[in-house]
Amino acid sequence: MAEEERPREKLSKHGRQHISDAELLAIILGSGSRDESAVELARRMLADHENDLNQLAQRDIDFLSCYKGMGPAKSINVIAALELGKRRKHQEIKRDKISASKDAFHHFERELLDLPHEEFWVLGLNRNNKVIDKFLVGKGGVSGTVADVRLIFKPLVNKLCSALIVAHNHPSGNLKPSKSDIHLTSKIKDAGKIMDIQLLDHLIIGEASYLSFADEGLL
Repeated sequence: MAEEERPREKLSKHGRQHISDAELLAIILGSGSRDESAVELARRMLADHENDLNQLAQRDIDFLSCYKGMGPAKSINVIAALELGKRRKHQEIKRDKISASKDAFHHFERELLDLPHEEFWVLGLNRNNKVIDKFLVGKGGVSGTVADVRLIFKPLVNKLCSALIVAHNHPSGNLKPSKSDIHLTSKIKDAGKIMDIQLLDHLIIGEASYLSFADEGLL
C-alpha cells in the first residue's frame, strides 16, 4: 500500500472526515495478518456485518477473536472504541425533560442497544415530565424477560414520581410487540391508575430504532 493511502497517513494529511469506516477500524486494529492487511481485515469484518457498525458493536471478545489476525487484545480495542462512540452520542443527546418518544429512546439507548439478551428499564418522571430516576427491573434471555409490577412501582412511590415510561429491548431487532408485551403494558397501566402514576409510554428498542406504544396508539 502506497504511503499516502495508509489510514494513519491519510487521517494525518486529509483529516478524520476523509477516511472510511474500514480505514478507521484498521487504525484501531493496528495490523492485520500474514495474508491480509489491517484495512483488508477491517473491510472483511464490516462486510460480514453488512457494513453496519451497530451490528459489529453487538459482538463480544470471543466472536471477534475468531477472525484471523485478531485476538483478545485487538478485540477489546474494537469493543472499547465502539463503546466510546456510543457514550459520546449519549452525552450529546441527553435530555432531562421528556417531550416525545424520541427523548425517551435517547435516555434508554445507552443501556439497551447492543445487548445480546433482553432487559427491562423504567424512567420515573415528575409532573413536568422531568426525569427523577432510571432503574433496571429485570434481565432475561434472548427472547424474553420478566418484569414484576411491584418492583416497578416501589421506587416510583418512594421518590414521589407522577409518571413513568418503561422500555425493553428485542435483540432480534424485531420491534413487533408480543402478546406478553401487550399484557404487561396493560398491567402496568392499570396499576399506575390505582397509585396515580401515569404510564406515558412503553418502548421496544431494536437495532438503533424503536417502537412506541403511545405513538402507535397501543396504550
